[in-house]
Formats: sequence, structure tokens, C-alpha cells
Amino acid sequence: MIRAKSARTMTIPNPSSGLLVAAPRSGSGKTLFTLALLRWARGQGLRVAPAKAGPDYIDPGFHAHALGQPSVNLDPHAMRPALIRSLAATDGRPLVVEGMMGLFDGAADGSGSSADLAVLLRLPVVLVVDCAKQSHSVAALVRGFRDHRGDVHLAGVVLNRVGSPRHEAMLRGALESLGVRVLGALPNAPDLALPERHLGLVPAGEHGDLDRTLDHAAAWFAGGMDLAVMEALLAPRAVSVPPTVSTLPPLGRRVAVARDEAFAFLYPHLLAGWRAAGTELALFSPLADEGPEPGCDAVFLPGGYPELHAGRIAAASGFRAGMEAARNRGAAIYGECGGYMVLGESLEDAQGIAHPMLGFLPLRTSFRRRRLHLGYRRLRPLSGAPWAAPLAAHEFHYSTVSSEGEADRLFAAIDALGEDLGVIGLRRERVSGSYAHVIDLA
Repeated sequence: MIRAKSARTMTIPNPSSGLLVAAPRSGSGKTLFTLALLRWARGQGLRVAPAKAGPDYIDPGFHAHALGQPSVNLDPHAMRPALIRSLAATDGRPLVVEGMMGLFDGAADGSGSSADLAVLLRLPVVLVVDCAKQSHSVAALVRGFRDHRGDVHLAGVVLNRVGSPRHEAMLRGALESLGVRVLGALPNAPDLALPERHLGLVPAGEHGDLDRTLDHAAAWFAGGMDLAVMEALLAPRAVSVPPTVSTLPPLGRRVAVARDEAFAFLYPHLLAGWRAAGTELALFSPLADEGPEPGCDAVFLPGGYPELHAGRIAAASGFRAGMEAARNRGAAIYGECGGYMVLGESLEDAQGIAHPMLGFLPLRTSFRRRRLHLGYRRLRPLSGAPWAAPLAAHEFHYSTVSSEGEADRLFAAIDALGEDLGVIGLRRERVSGSYAHVIDLA
């Protein structure tokens, strides 16, 4: 590909160390670009810290695999600013944050965008533009994103899905008068496409040959980017370290947490915060027919893909016996989204087969009758809920409730626009759950 000409460098006032990868819209290639950058940085021995903007559970797993270090969610709508700054603090490593959706897209009320996160953390933005099927129009698009908000600083543009050297020359020529640095030009790479399913990418742990794909992506990145400029953007800077901020209070002193392909959706900051509060965590796999350890005083069933493993969960006698023992000894049991479905009486899969679940809550759910439920939530815990303070949460699922029986409700909920969603979730004695993924104190 054609190498970059010199361009005016934008001055970032008091920048933090690192960058935020954004795009005009979803599907522009920012996830692949972020993974390629992380893998390349790892190969170069550059110390960076990955993060994901917003409530995405899946991309941080890819970050961790690409870099060999854990990633964290930074949600500018659902997290307190002090918590974001605390989670973004690193040991001198520059942050590489993958944005969500388009740069200025956020919750239904417009708040909490990747741009808001970049401003909060004082990070320059690298804009990944899908250049397929356009040439000179790229200048109007980039000008609009550069000038839309004066507090957002564009470090440069990555031309993605470039068709040919001639195509690249037209794109660079169109951008030359803007004074925006072109950080690189990357050819279309359909062989690097990552498989998807109904809730996003297929999780990293389910790929048989992910390392080879990531190595290929790093070579793709190195072949098209201005590597000297990228190294400069990732140069560590001395930044002040914010105080540690507590997260959601733990469910107990010793918490059993289900973790496998059926229960994969869990925010890393929650477990880290519980450990920091002195809680002992005991991980177990329902798909391996494991139950919670007998010494645990609480059990957490996070979200995931129980609808894809409903038969195995229904047949997991050891898991079912262990959960029954935990309930009988009075442990607090909490499930969210997929975990909530498993606490119910049955789960109907895509083929219409109803699989028996734990039966702890009077709830029947179906993945055959699909309907998208998506959006941020503000929750007011009702009597007997695991937490007393107002909560920020997110909902994203396609399954539906077929029926509910008599039980106490768990939360009163509103959406991001303040519209009343009524009461959600169910509770019976010390067993409770809802479809909402709890993120932080509100």
C-alpha cells in the first residue's frame, strides 16, 4: 500500500497515555483493528492495557487472548466517572480502548458514547473508516467527525477495506487538505472475519485456531500502518493515579461463580471488586456437571448462552444437586439473564424443546419465540433484593418469558429515557434474579 505523506499533527491538550479506537458506525472494522493492534504490540514488546467501551462481554475476551493480559469494561453511561478512572488506571501502560458502535452513539438519550469516554479519560481518538464503495466522499465524513465536537481530539484516521493502490491514492488525496493524519491504509481482509451469533461475536474461548488468526491480523496491521506514529501514540506518559473506587458490594463472604461457555457474560470489574473487598471466589462449571462448593454462602449464575446448552444443563445431575444443597443451607442465589433463565422451571430451545431447569423460580422462558430486548436500565431494588442502593444495568437478550408464577418482584426499572418499565425479576426467599446485567451503583 502507499505510505503516508506528512500531515499536520493535532496537539492534544494534557493527553492521557493511550488511545481510543472508534469508527463512524458498527461494522467498520474497529474490533479487528483493535485486536491486530494489540497482537502487534505484544509482538513488539510494547506494554499496553486493553479496555472496551460499553457493556460488551465478548470483545474483552478477545483482547485478553490477543495481548495475554485481561481487559476491562469502561461504560460511560452505566459507571460512575470515578469508577471509570479507577478501572482505567494502569501501572504506566498506555490504554488501548475499543469503542462501541459509532463514535458519538450512546444510550437512548445520547449519553455515554465512546466520545464521552475519550473526553473523560483525555484520550485521543483513532478513527477507523470503512472505505469500501467510496473515494472522495471520505473527506466529508472525516471532516464531520473531526469537527462535530470540539472536546474530542482526533489523532488520525485509518483507511480500512481499501481496494487497491489507486483507491488508496484517491482517499489520501481527498483527505490531504483537511490536515488530518492518515495513520495507515489496510486492505480488505475477508479471511480475517470473525464468526458471529445472535449476541455478537462467537466468544474467544470457542475458537479452535484463534492464535493463527490473530498473528495474521498483526501482520495485516504491520503491513499497512505507519508504525512509527503508532509507537508514538502508545508511548507511556506520566499520569496521576486516581484512588481506588469500590464496586458493587459482594453477594457474600465466599461466592461460588458459574463460569463456562453457558455462563460466560460477566464484567471483570465485579469479580475484581469483590476480591478487593475480601470475598473469596470459587469458580465452577455447570457444563462440566460441577456444583457450587459446599462452603459458599452465595452463588452467582451470570449470563451467557444457556439456550445453546439447555440439554446439557438439564442433564447435569451434579450441578442440580449442588444447587439444591446450596438453597437448602440458605445460601443467597442470584442469577442474571441466562442465569435467571436457568433458575426458572424450563427453557425452550430454538427447536421448540422445553428443557427442565432448576425450578427455583416460577419462570418459563423460550428461545424459540425470539424478540430483541436491548437497552440500559436504572434499577431500584425492592425488599429482599441482594443490594439496597439504586443500580445501573443493561439488558440484551432474544429470549422471552413464556410464563411467570407467584413470587416477589426484585427491581423497579426505568430505561435510559426515564420511561417506567414496571417491576422486573423474581424472588423467592434467598433465590432471586432478573434479565438485567448489573454494572455499577447508580
